[in-house]
Parts: sequence; structure tokens; C-alpha cells
Amino acid sequence: MASTTDLKIDFTTFYNVINNELKSTPTTRTATNPSTLEPLPPVPVSTQADVDAAVAAAAAAFPAWSKTPVEERVALINKFADGIQENFNEFTGLLAAEGKPPQAAGFEVQFTIMHLKGTTTLRLEEEVVEENDEKIVKVRYTPLGVGVGIIPWNFPMLLGAGKLGPALLAGNTFIWKPSPYTPNTALKLGELAAKIFPPGVVQVLSGEEDLGPMFTSHPDVRKISFTGSTATGKKVMAACASTLKRVTLELGGNDAAIVCDDVDLDKVVPKVALTAFNNGGQVCVDIKRLFVHENIYDAFLAKLVETVKSFKWGGSDDTEGAFFPPVQNSMQFEKVKSLFAAIEKEEWKPATGGVVEASEAGGSKKGYYFQPTIIDNPPEQSRIVQEEPFGPILPILKWSGSEEEVIRRANNTDMGLGASVWSNDLERAERMARQLEAGTVWINNHQDLSPLVPFGGHKFSGMGHDWGLVGLKGWCNLQTLSRPKAV
Repeated sequence: MASTTDLKIDFTTFYNVINNELKSTPTTRTATNPSTLEPLPPVPVSTQADVDAAVAAAAAAFPAWSKTPVEERVALINKFADGIQENFNEFTGLLAAEGKPPQAAGFEVQFTIMHLKGTTTLRLEEEVVEENDEKIVKVRYTPLGVGVGIIPWNFPMLLGAGKLGPALLAGNTFIWKPSPYTPNTALKLGELAAKIFPPGVVQVLSGEEDLGPMFTSHPDVRKISFTGSTATGKKVMAACASTLKRVTLELGGNDAAIVCDDVDLDKVVPKVALTAFNNGGQVCVDIKRLFVHENIYDAFLAKLVETVKSFKWGGSDDTEGAFFPPVQNSMQFEKVKSLFAAIEKEEWKPATGGVVEASEAGGSKKGYYFQPTIIDNPPEQSRIVQEEPFGPILPILKWSGSEEEVIRRANNTDMGLGASVWSNDLERAERMARQLEAGTVWINNHQDLSPLVPFGGHKFSGMGHDWGLVGLKGWCNLQTLSRPKAV
């Protein structure tokens, strides 16, 4: 087994990791640094043959890995986390080039380490569900086999680790499929894993948009864990149906936050601002619809604008403490641009922002930048309220009257990932929170996430859960074992 001093890796060339071997492909592609529009180092474009080889290696490794004592699996997962720490600066720099200012990139790397280590504290215990003089009946959890994580571009390290850790802890082997927009960090994580885990236990393949369907249709893959858009999630679910793969879908969100009129603005506004514009609005559980009581609306809006204007935005070369990034890729840039174009057309009123700072053709800076924008009380049926923008543009809406009415408005969406209620009256806040249709509801907070807490959505925001003991069980088959007490 590798010692800690053996865990340094080279960050200049990038390969697939199949059966602990670094593999090149005849064709390569490059992702783009969204803050400079410069190409990143080339990465492999995997073929069906690469997928077949990885799945075969994972299937071959599964029997021994699934029988490895859990404490040995825990030790290796923790060593993997230690290896990320050993290469912290390099991962931070590479993640920054994939789309974040260094400060934000470092935060994701640190959270990835914490998430892996937190996951290893979970344990699957057999549960006695019936016992009498004649028999004992237990429920136990057994690993599925080969699992595949399809990872999005907004948190390419953290969200992948959030699937890898539980999959391995439960005894599965794991193949990591990164987004074509952010493949580089994942490939280096695979190279690090090859120094730690037995062959076939952790593999990483990069490619084009056709790579995901190769995994979803493969007969020897037992589970797909997907994080991404609702539209793509539906396709993943349909593709898995013919082989009855287990599927976990963590999909889009259009999170509502309800602010009551008794809050302390100095405490609440900074938290709301951060969790609305975190990662440039490119977080599935960012606040996307902000309902503020009319009694404090004007004061809240003024303070929110002041706070957002103080935020520092920057890219991979920023050294001035910026935390908020550009839009990550050209596809998403065009989607967000269409919302900005609708500001004038639909006569929305920006309280701040409303400007596209740059484009591929140039502008005040290179990269996919927008001014952070707050839309002042748009109509309820506006695109900016009904659609998830996944960019730095936020509608703030007035509410008055009954709690029931604002709860109805907050629930008036096909999405149901996260939501929050903000009030100094905790009993009132919990009463309201219990009526919101979302997988996670926070009181006086938003985006308070932990590897020990299950995370998933209602309605079109997904099926199943990642993280926590619930997420860990999602990487298992449930088996009922009934045994007589005497022959």
C-alpha cells in the first residue's frame, strides 16, 4: 500500500484510469477556463471499448472488495482524502482553472476532504425487525456491484466524492464519469485513487456527451447515481429501465426562501445574499425565489443590494480574495444571457446589475461574466420566477397576508429540492417549514449541508437521496434474513 509520501501526483498530463492503469485514447478534447476562455490540457475521449474495459475491471474487483472488512475500506477512503490534502494546492489550482476563483476552489477541495472523512463515520448495521421464541428476522444491506457516478460541472470534486465515498464504503466498485466541461480534476482524482485502492475499485473515464449513455445502457452496471438537470435525469431514468438498474437522481431546484417581518436584517441579509449567489448562482440549492414580507421589503431590498455590490467576483488568476465565479461554460452562458435579454423585453426592474459584462467576442473582461442582478418584484408568472436561472440573477418578491398564501406561492413549482423560512419565532418558522414541498427545509439558514445528512428532492427535483445513512443504503440491496432459533 502506498505511503503518504507516495501520494503526490503530476498535474501536467491527463489520462483515463482503468484498472489502475493510465490510459490514453486516439482522440482527445479540451475543456475551457471560463474566466480566460483559454483551453485546458487535453483529456481522453472514451469509446465503448474503454467503457467495456472499465466495467469488466470493476465487476472483477467487486467480489474481493465487497468482502473486504469495512474498517479496511474506511482506512483506504481516509487515505484517499489524505492524498487530496497532500495535493491540496495542485487540486485547488486545477479546480480554479475549471471555473472558480482560488478561494472558492480551495473551499471545495477542503469540503471534499471533509465529506469523504465524514462519510467514513457511517455504518450499516443489521436490524432485527421481528423476534420471538421460534425465530429471528433481520434486515441487512448488501452492496449492489458496479456503480457509476455521473457528475455535473458546478462542483466537480465535491459532488463526485459524495457518490464515491458511500459507494465504496458500502462495498461497491465505482466508475466516475465527469462532465465534459470539468474533466481534469476528476482524472487526477482517479490517478490518486490508483495509488491507494486495489485495481478496478475506482476508475475515471472522460469523454463527450455520448459517454453517459454508454454507462446507462451497459448490462453489467448495477447503479447510476446522477446529478444534473431534470431533463437529462429523465433520459437517464429511461435508459436504465431496460436493465432495471438502481437509479438515484439529484436534479434541478427552484428553491424558495420565505422571510418573515420579524427578522434581524443585519443577521439575515448577508446569509440570504451568500446562499442566493453562491458559486455565481450555479448551485442546485441556491435561493432562486426570495419572498420577503412587505413590511420589511424596502429595507431588506436596500440592504441586499448593498451586500451583493460588496461581493468580489473573479476567475482562476484572481489574487484579491474573490469568491464568486463566472458562469462555468458557454452553454450555460447562453441560457443565462437569454434571461438577461428578457429584462428589458418583459420590463423587469433590476434593483442592481442587469448587465452582461463580457462575452466570447470581448467586453470589459474575458470570460463568461455577468453583473450580479436582483430583479425587484417581478410578476409571478415571469420566466425569472418560474425557471431555474442557474446564474447570478435573483427575483425578490413581496408577500403579505396569510402564511398559507405565501406557502402556496412557494410550493407553486414542479421543483422541490430545498427551501428555507427565516423568522425570530422558531415555532412559527417550523410550522411554515413543515408545509413546504422540498427535500430539505432549513430554518434561518440555507445550504447547511453535511455528509451525515441525506440530500435529495421532491417532485421533479429527483428520486432517492445521496449522503447520510439513507444515501449509504441507496448503494445497497436490502435483504431480509429469517432464521429459526432451533432445528
